[in-house]
Amino acid sequence: MEAARAPLRVVPPPAPGDATGPLSLAQAYRLHSRYVAAIAVRLLGRDDEVDDVVQDVFLRAHKGLSQLRDPQAARGWLATVTVRVARRKLRWRKVGRILGLTESGDYDQLASEGASAEDRALLARVYEVLDRMPVEHRIAWALRHVEGQKLEDVAELTGCSLATAKRRIAAAQQTIDGAFDHER
Repeated sequence: MEAARAPLRVVPPPAPGDATGPLSLAQAYRLHSRYVAAIAVRLLGRDDEVDDVVQDVFLRAHKGLSQLRDPQAARGWLATVTVRVARRKLRWRKVGRILGLTESGDYDQLASEGASAEDRALLARVYEVLDRMPVEHRIAWALRHVEGQKLEDVAELTGCSLATAKRRIAAAQQTIDGAFDHER
């Protein structure tokens, strides 16, 4: 019988340079869980699914962490895993909407506390438009314009070429521009 593992505890992250060798799951969680959650909320646009995504990312990470040679690469690798998990969640959400099993999200709560009512409404409207576009376009656009990633990083995180990432971002921007032009 396997010995029971200690539960994850919230403790301060180790100082930079303390990590030698592969990161344990607990170390990776302490160091990167907030980063993973931030990416997830920006891609999904809803807080209610973020905990599930973070849990899923670290369950998947458990298998791959020991294979990382450089602990400094964990952050980027976890970002890639987060994008993959969020992609799957967004696809299921889209199928659920088509079948009438899920509702559109409440995006009014997504804006920061200090945001004006107008900014909240604008952000909610952008995410409503993102809900209607292909998942790959949404993810590329959100990584670039919401998360602030460089084009090269968007391509790497989404597992496509730089040219494909640019096309997806441009297509998403065109959809957003069209939706807002149509409303004027």
